[in-house]
This record gives sequence, structure tokens and C-alpha cells, in this order.
Amino acid sequence: MAYRYEFGSGEEAYETVNPANPSEKVGRYGIMGADELGAVIERANVVQAEWARVPGLERSARLNAFIDAVEARADELATAGTLEQGKLLRESKGETMKSCAEGRFSVGEAARMGAMATATGRAGFSNQILRRPRGVIFCISPWNFPISTPMRKICPALAFGNAVVMKPSQFTPAANFLLAEISKEFFPENLIQIAMIGGRAASEVVANGDIHGVSFTGSVPTGKLVYAAAAQNLIPVQLELGGKNGAILNDTDDLEGALTQIMGAAFMTSGQRCTAISRVLVRTDLAAETKDILTAKVNAMKMGPGLEEDSEIGPLCNLPHLNDVCAVTERAIGEGAKPLAGGSAPNRPEDGYYYRPTILGNVQHQSIAGQEEIFGPVLSVIEYDTFDQAMEILNGTEFGLTSALFSNRNDLIQRFLAESQNGMIHVNHGTVPDNNMPFGGIKNSGVGAYSVGPTAVNFYSSEHSAYIAY
Repeated sequence: MAYRYEFGSGEEAYETVNPANPSEKVGRYGIMGADELGAVIERANVVQAEWARVPGLERSARLNAFIDAVEARADELATAGTLEQGKLLRESKGETMKSCAEGRFSVGEAARMGAMATATGRAGFSNQILRRPRGVIFCISPWNFPISTPMRKICPALAFGNAVVMKPSQFTPAANFLLAEISKEFFPENLIQIAMIGGRAASEVVANGDIHGVSFTGSVPTGKLVYAAAAQNLIPVQLELGGKNGAILNDTDDLEGALTQIMGAAFMTSGQRCTAISRVLVRTDLAAETKDILTAKVNAMKMGPGLEEDSEIGPLCNLPHLNDVCAVTERAIGEGAKPLAGGSAPNRPEDGYYYRPTILGNVQHQSIAGQEEIFGPVLSVIEYDTFDQAMEILNGTEFGLTSALFSNRNDLIQRFLAESQNGMIHVNHGTVPDNNMPFGGIKNSGVGAYSVGPTAVNFYSSEHSAYIAY
């Protein structure tokens, strides 16, 4: 069977399959050798010096044209994303368009560069805070958002005058290569390059390569390895890691509407999102009705291939991950969690990497279902009696990415805004971020400057204090 996507010429290669039909081969990607990888980084340094001299307004114009071209090929990119990742095609299309909207915010930032004048401490001087391109940025992307995560790194990196070397996940490389292909019309050759390499080679690049920053999106354990490797090279890191995100359901005039938003945040991308809500913290007197509504909604969801229009939840991305979700959920049930809906795979893995959307009741805060990022379509219901308990449960994990509160009480809203130990905080809606707002987490959910929004400049450029005597 021919591959739909083939990139790279290495004898050894990663191959991808359709998660909805694992017998269908999708792509073949040659693995780079050490010499080829070294040449990629060398080329990146040469072209970055050239790109840094391009005026910011011209970089803005070129970046804007690139984003236009990405939008024009949104259907092609979305299809590539769905074929390798498994998510619904409409989700892949939405991912593409949102990544372009986020990227357009970077267009304006390229003209500003975060520079500012500031007050002087001495007569006869003027002071400025200047910013310069960081250099070559090594970007490591995960498999769950194969379009938006690369775009979220590429757009600000190029806006601020950097070059990009992108390492995609072995499970979803196609969209990365397509984005690099699109970019050739608008940017100098080699400004965006794809390095199809394994984890060990990537660690060597981070620890010893001629690069000037590393942006990583992925799991906490791998993020810690990236952080340690970057320390050897004394380069800055931008780490976007996992979450065990909670939504507090305290009081609402529209319980069904609130749960519809929670459901969307929990089961989009089959729960394979760092910002997915995986815990519903519900006041005890609302718990029975909440569980009934959630169970009915989940049981009505139609599993199916992402390319089929009537599918409501697609397969998981790959077999190792399916096995992990099965194992962790089985452990949760073994600890006493009660599967109110789902709780198992519906078929053999060779028939698709599906996992039934799952609602777990009787979940205790310190249990695996209350603490561990399952990263699948599994939503835990945890009951509480007082708002003090709710906040203690919400903040009582290693993670600090995103959270939500549903309440009509201003005193509780203000307390939630002040006390939620998360990088992104939502009140009376799900956990969907805006295109111009900083995206990131605290605690074990992130290190370094947030991506998207005005604070991305803090990672993608270096800061310089300038004093001019006159």
C-alpha cells in the first residue's frame, strides 16, 4: 500500500497509521543521521543571522502572507492531522484556523519587539530596554495538536527574528512537513527545518547543540529531561506540560448548560488535551443530578472515524497510549472508582484505537483518578461539602495548568480568581483560551514564558539595557 505522505530519505524511518483503521498506512518519514542533523543546525544559524536583519515590518508582512497560505490549505492540513492523530475532522479544521488567529497576533508583535523607553537615573542620559532575536529555537511538538502546536512556536519565533528547527512527534509528522513546505514561498531557505529524529538525538541537541532556546510541549517526565539537558547548554526553556484540570460546579441557574461546556472541554480530541477538564468537583447536593446528566450525555456520544461527519468522538492517537489509558482507568476502578459510563475499550485495537467516553463516580481526591493525568476520554466526579474543600481539592495536585468555576456568587468568584493555583483561570465557561492571551501553567504544568500573547517575547528574544549619553 502506498503512503499518502513521504518525507525524508533515511533508510530507517518512522511510519504512521490511521488510528481509526491501523491497517491503513498513512506516512513514512526518514530518520536523520547525526551528520544530517548537524548540517540542519548549521544552516539554521546561517539563515537566522540573515533573517534577523530583515526589518520587523517586513517580517510582519511575510508572516502574514504565510498565515494566509496556511488558511488557504486548511482542509489539506486538517485531513493530514485527522489521518494521523485520529481527532474529528472539524476539530482539526478548527485547530488550523485557531492557530492562524493566534499567529496573526504575532504579526503585530514583530513590529514592536517588546522594546520600550524608560526613565533615566542621570542627567544627560536616555535609557532604553532593547530586545534582540534569541537565535535558533529548537521546537519539540507532541502528537495531540500536530498543526496548532508547531504554529504556536513558528509564528512568534519568526516574528522576533529567529530560525526554527522543529522536531515533530513520530506519530503525527505530516502537518509539520506541510507547514515547512508552505513556508518556502515566504521565508529564506532553511528558516524552518524539520528534524525527524528520536528522543536520544533530541536530548543531545538540547544539551550540546548550537541552539539558543528550546520550546517543548509534552509530558512532565519528558519535560524534566528537556529542562535538565537545557541546563547543560545554559539555554532558556519554554515548557508546556500536563494538567489535571478541575472544574468546580458550585451553583448555577443552568446546570445542563454548565455540564455541556464541561463535556466539551473534557472530551474534545478524545480527552487528549493538556487543557482538558478531567475532574468535576461538584457540591454534594448537585452530585446526583450532575452524574445523571453526564452519564446520559456520554452514553449518547457516537464513536467513529474522524473523517466521518456524524462521529462525535474519535479514536486515541496510538496503540501505546490506548494501552496506557486502559491500564490507568483499570487501576482507578480497582481503587474504588465506579464507571457510571464507559470504562473500557469497545473493540480490539486492530479495529481502531477507541476508548469509550467514561464517567467515573465515587472518586476520592487522593486516588489515581483524582491525581494522575489520564489523557483520555475519562472524566472523574469528585463531591465536596464546602467551598474550602473544593479549593483544597482543586489545588491539591502537582499540576497547575487551567481551571474553571461555575458559580453566581461574586465572593466565591473573587476568591477563586485569587486562590486557583493555575496559569489559566476561567469563570462560568469551559477552558477555551483566547487567541491573544498568554497560554501556560504553573507548578508542574510549565516553566518559562507562556506561549501566545504579549509575553511570548520574553522567550523568543533576549533583553538588553541601553544607556545613551548626550
